[in-house]
Amino acid sequence: MADKNGTRNPHTDNLFKAILALENIDECYEFFEDLCTMKELADMAQRIQAAKMLLGGNTYESIVKKVEISTATISRINRCIQYGSGGYDKILTRAQIK
Repeated sequence: MADKNGTRNPHTDNLFKAILALENIDECYEFFEDLCTMKELADMAQRIQAAKMLLGGNTYESIVKKVEISTATISRINRCIQYGSGGYDKILTRAQIK
């Protein structure tokens, strides 16, 4: 796969290999609580929720109210959904988060 953002490198590969090695929700909590700050973890969770709502047809206004996320972040997520690699839709569907 092409590296359009310049993020593909051995260190990032190792991060993704570590994530793929997680076997259950408890292991995810253990790993991500060590890896991330509480704010980073909350921000990622908000992005998933906002993506779910955007894909469900919700307006920015309703997302801001329910998720307490900035319109700038919602706009970035929407750009990823519209013009990105399809990661949000693929993973939300696969994980049955929709």
